[in-house]
Amino acid sequence: MPEDIIIADRPRHQLATRIWHWTNALCLLIMLMSGLTIFNAHPRLYWGEYGANDDYAWMAVGSSPTQAYLRLGDTRIDTTGVLGNWQDSEGRTQTWAFPGWATIPSTYSLADGRRWHFFFAWIFSAGLTLFMIRSLWNRHIQKDLHMRREEWRPSHIWRSLRDHGSLAVIRQSATHPYNVVQKLSYIGVIFILLPLMIFTGLAMSPAMDANWPFLTDLLGGRQSARSAHFITAFLLVLFFLVHILMVLLSGPIGQIKAMLSGGQDRRAL
Repeated sequence: MPEDIIIADRPRHQLATRIWHWTNALCLLIMLMSGLTIFNAHPRLYWGEYGANDDYAWMAVGSSPTQAYLRLGDTRIDTTGVLGNWQDSEGRTQTWAFPGWATIPSTYSLADGRRWHFFFAWIFSAGLTLFMIRSLWNRHIQKDLHMRREEWRPSHIWRSLRDHGSLAVIRQSATHPYNVVQKLSYIGVIFILLPLMIFTGLAMSPAMDANWPFLTDLLGGRQSARSAHFITAFLLVLFFLVHILMVLLSGPIGQIKAMLSGGQDRRAL
């Protein structure tokens, strides 16, 4: 049986993908940190159209000068020193939900947080739109993310999940076409989480609510949109952490170089 021949016929990451990747990284980081500033104004999440201090919140960060907690449903977790009650760089106790090192700006300012958030949200939205158009034009989605029929089989997905736990497989994935786990992850982020982030953000805007009330109704109300926005942000952070872990395990220098220069896509014939 002849040995496999490995060829490099095109860049692993197209220019549009690389630009979008780094623009996204910057925008999402700033939107996350400025979003935490906005959340600090009212650190409670509700379902439905309305929500106030006297209403039941499914998630809340409570604080006082001496202690703090995170409540998820009926589960209460002490977070003193981490969330809700923490010390700033000068040793003063602060009672904002998220500490200053995790927010933009580092001091509490709802107005400034909104300015940062909305400015980079527009850049993020424009970048996603251009990426989608470019990916359809250069067939990036069809060539790299298309799921073949056999890849949808539960046995194939399970085998890919099992193999993806192997360090050897993770290292090989850096120079090979996307496997099922990678395809499903990127499809979920690009076509579900990122659009959901945009639409839930629009649904929270009073101006959009006045002009497109169906969007708020579709999401179950402005407070439901706010909760979905927060959950989506959490899932994106989780994806980012797993993504960084995979980069570190598969060879960070080569991966970063590939995302800067394009790298090579190897295929076995």
